[in-house]
Amino acid sequence: MATYLEQSLTKLKHFEGSVPWMYRDTVGKVTVGVGLMLPNVEAALALPFTLSGRAATAAEIRADFARVTAMVEGKTAAYYRIPESPQLGEETIDTKLLNVLRQFETRLQTALHGYDQFPDAVKLALLDMAYNLGPAALLSGYPHLIAAVEQGNWVRAAAECTRQGPSAERNTWTRGQFLAAVVTTIKAEAESWWARLVRRLRDLWR
Repeated sequence: MATYLEQSLTKLKHFEGSVPWMYRDTVGKVTVGVGLMLPNVEAALALPFTLSGRAATAAEIRADFARVTAMVEGKTAAYYRIPESPQLGEETIDTKLLNVLRQFETRLQTALHGYDQFPDAVKLALLDMAYNLGPAALLSGYPHLIAAVEQGNWVRAAAECTRQGPSAERNTWTRGQFLAAVVTTIKAEAESWWARLVRRLRDLWR
């Protein structure tokens, strides 16, 4: 069964899209993969781009970075692709995305008391928001959500997680993760109560 980090990777690829060639995002940044921003050509050169089944040369990567940088921003990713566009393999894209998710999770673990004990659905919701907003913006810009999360109030968290910008589908999915945690928590509490009752009855019959 997939771990919550693997599930997060799959959902982020669905919501963000996965583009193997360089393109410009809505704010003009050269980007590749699942929203991986390339701040300069050196960042592009550090990635294992391929072209026509072989490793792309530094000159080819530089040329494509310069070409994309000079193009108008905010078009669809396909607009920036040409036959000579170097591309990243899916395995590389997934590895880079998992590395970012682990870094973001470390930030959340440090900032949120009890994070490791949160239901997986809550971690999925928080990772989606952290990837979309950035961990700092999530932690500072959603105080009511963060307070609800630290209190384990998943219903309140679900009511406070809506973002401006992401699709209605994405906001609905994130809200659904917090609400799913309500069911998980109730089930865990019921199982714990039942286990305590069974132990108590066994003690009485000894």
